[in-house]
Amino acid sequence: MDLDLFQDGAALTAQLVDIASASGEEGPLADAIERALRALPRLSVHRDGNAVVARTADGRAERVILAGHIDTVPVADNLPSYTERERLYGCGTTDMKSGVAVQLRLAAALAGPVRLARDVTYVFYDCEEVEEERNGLLRLSRRCPELLAGDFAVLLEPTDGVVEGGCQGTLRAKITATGERAHSARSWMGRNAIHEAADILGVLRGYVARQPEVDGLVYHEGLNAVGIAGGVAGNVIPDECVVTVNFRFAPDRSEKQAESFVREIFSRWQVTVTDLTAGARPGLGQPAAASFAAAVGGTARAKLGWTDVARFTALGIPAVNYGPGTPELAHTRGEYVEVAKIAECEARMRAWLAP
Repeated sequence: MDLDLFQDGAALTAQLVDIASASGEEGPLADAIERALRALPRLSVHRDGNAVVARTADGRAERVILAGHIDTVPVADNLPSYTERERLYGCGTTDMKSGVAVQLRLAAALAGPVRLARDVTYVFYDCEEVEEERNGLLRLSRRCPELLAGDFAVLLEPTDGVVEGGCQGTLRAKITATGERAHSARSWMGRNAIHEAADILGVLRGYVARQPEVDGLVYHEGLNAVGIAGGVAGNVIPDECVVTVNFRFAPDRSEKQAESFVREIFSRWQVTVTDLTAGARPGLGQPAAASFAAAVGGTARAKLGWTDVARFTALGIPAVNYGPGTPELAHTRGEYVEVAKIAECEARMRAWLAP
């Protein structure tokens, strides 16, 4: 399917949505994006796997990166897309094909004789919704970091048209309660690990979330059980029960500090950290970030969740989240995006890029 980058943002979003692209299956959409970008003037286009990067080279003093992932979570009977009451429904509408549509519309609108205030790099990448090692942006940073060079980045993740600064870090760990096996007919001869796990859940129930202010934005930490596994057979008292917890921590904590906190609060049990990724401070005091926030308006807020702004921060590039989708609708069966938000986001970004 060929994409029409000159149709309105909602129609382009619908076209993108109707090309299914669950993580690992982005090939057809990446092909369509690459073809559309190669047809535009003034852009150099690069393909790496199912990631596509397009760059202007007008010699401006500043380069901004507009980035978005093209994969979605698995379809949940929510394709094809449809419009109802000025809302576009379908898998990926809010997370984040409406943001990708804005990127593509800007690339098309600004590829002609328009004089840009900044050079622009458009990044469309794969496998954001799955484990980190498959992330297309991480792959690009390792294979061809020169394509990601820039002074400032905007990740068009869903923010409901509000600048969201930084992001939380995330840690997952397995907390293991132990017991002693016995026949269930003589349970008193053993110790039930599943029952012992009640104390782990008690720690979680008693947890009081920290809400620190970081660079002027208030974050809300969270510590929750996200899985539990135990049991050997229907007639055996189990000797092990594992509770998987997820700690979403504010960006004023380092990875080491986050891990130390989890190990301390669960010091009575064996703790095995299985996943740990740092967050990113807002960085809104950086000149490029402050300029962008002022241009698009509104009051910035903290990003409650992890996004690839952390990856740009690790590369030394200040970054913010800003996109038309609504974060609370991401990954839901009834996912939608407000049609008006797509046009609003595009207009504000276009005014900033080509005033």
